Amino acid sequence: MAGFQTEVLSLEGWEHFYSGKVRDLYIPSGASFAETDRVLVVASDRISAYDFVLSTEIPDKGKVLTQLSLWWFEQLSDFANHVISTEVPAEVAGRAMVCKKLEMYPIECIARGYLTGSGLVEYKQSRTVCDLPLPDGLVDGSKLTPALFTPSAKAEVGEHDENISFAATVERVGQEVAEALREQTVELYMQAEKIARERGIILADTKVEFGADPATGQLTLGDEVLTPDSSRFWDSADYAPGKAQASFDKQFVRDWLTSSESGWDKNSGEEPPALPEEIVQKTRARYIEAYERLTGQKFSA
Repeated sequence: MAGFQTEVLSLEGWEHFYSGKVRDLYIPSGASFAETDRVLVVASDRISAYDFVLSTEIPDKGKVLTQLSLWWFEQLSDFANHVISTEVPAEVAGRAMVCKKLEMYPIECIARGYLTGSGLVEYKQSRTVCDLPLPDGLVDGSKLTPALFTPSAKAEVGEHDENISFAATVERVGQEVAEALREQTVELYMQAEKIARERGIILADTKVEFGADPATGQLTLGDEVLTPDSSRFWDSADYAPGKAQASFDKQFVRDWLTSSESGWDKNSGEEPPALPEEIVQKTRARYIEAYERLTGQKFSA
């Protein structure tokens, strides 16, 4: 991920191990990653767009992602997850979880209940999504019944994930695991879609990640789940197939970066400019709105 600096925190009992686009991993002090069975996952306020982590952060974004994930883990208790505890150092309270260290599968597990995004691009070209044939006549926002499992292969930091077929998933993880990933992903989507719909929110698609619990081999949810960073949420009151839907995520950021106002060309290879305060505040408000609409709870920073 091009050109970002990670703030390494000094946390009692933990030492920094790895940083991704948004999350930082810490392991117990004095332990090696190979020997530990737990990690501290800290969600930062960093935001990424167009393969760059931006120089501007969105205040409280990491807390929204963490607290919304925790809420969803509770709603989806049928699915084993990696959370051990929310008793974390005070410096990262509200934005961190102590989690099992899983043996993660190299697959981004995506469920699509509506046609949009990269799926729409492929559909327009070939009437397929991840090699799955679809009928003619679908438009941006068309509902897909049943929901599709459209995996992608995890890319290196800074690279695009690559949409792959189910057969390619089998090649990477084996038949049994691939079928389990497909079944669990679609079932999770169906349960979450119903919960969201009851709150006036359409869950268009979502990305989840699974790993094996080293102690039991059980398929276990890792990373975040059903947040505005990993899912496409639409307001059901505004939903209208045939056009792009407004989503509860970083669309304000993407729109500003590609506007003439920013002066930035996403194909230039140059780092994006800093975000204006108005865009920062609108994006923060959108994330918080998603949290409050879904959970029915007031967000507390």
